[in-house]
Amino acid sequence: MSGESPDDITATLTLADWRRRIGSLYAEVRQLASTDPAAALEHWRTTRERLFRDHPQSPVPADRRATFRARHFDHDPSLRFELTVEPLGLPVPSEGAAFGGGIDFGTGALSPAIDLPVSSGGAMAFRRFGAVAIPLPDGPHRLELYWMDGYAGGIFLPFRDATNGSETYGAGRYLLDAAKSADLGGDPDAGTLVLDFNFAFQPSCSFDPKWACPLAPPANRLDVPIRAGERLA
Repeated sequence: MSGESPDDITATLTLADWRRRIGSLYAEVRQLASTDPAAALEHWRTTRERLFRDHPQSPVPADRRATFRARHFDHDPSLRFELTVEPLGLPVPSEGAAFGGGIDFGTGALSPAIDLPVSSGGAMAFRRFGAVAIPLPDGPHRLELYWMDGYAGGIFLPFRDATNGSETYGAGRYLLDAAKSADLGGDPDAGTLVLDFNFAFQPSCSFDPKWACPLAPPANRLDVPIRAGERLA
């Protein structure tokens, strides 16, 4: 007779509990951030640290959990945006428009399909559905947005920046991962998403290589440092 062992059942139930807790956390963050982004960020930081330290489904190896302490860059309110999602292949507003300058999203038809590399090897299927221009001090920087084809689906926004390999994980960080409930909100009628780099987080594989994490493609590599969100050093 075959079936799940007690350990398998416990692991499955604790994973379900982890997802519920993360989902509740981001729901609380979205509500708090509408009036007090700093309070929302503090709640996110303290809750995540507690879960990473105490929860059996923490990505931190068990022998390091008791002493785990999260590290973050200082809060930078200027790195919170609500941005319009632009179609792939269309230019953003030109000189003097909302982003303060022009940037070409490319011309011609772009295939929406893409396989993102995975930290453990292989690839994971995503669909490119749009892009945003991040209005950084040196001008707008383009990031593509993805929808996960398999697993639970959901918006996915990984990125790399000039802090990778020194202050942050070498393969980049995540800003949104809606399959794991990491979603900061937006207005579907206006076609916008909330992007706040203060909530940028390290993927699970940065804590333990046993985790398989999709990585940021070349299109989402920023040539400037983003000193906001989680850090390793």
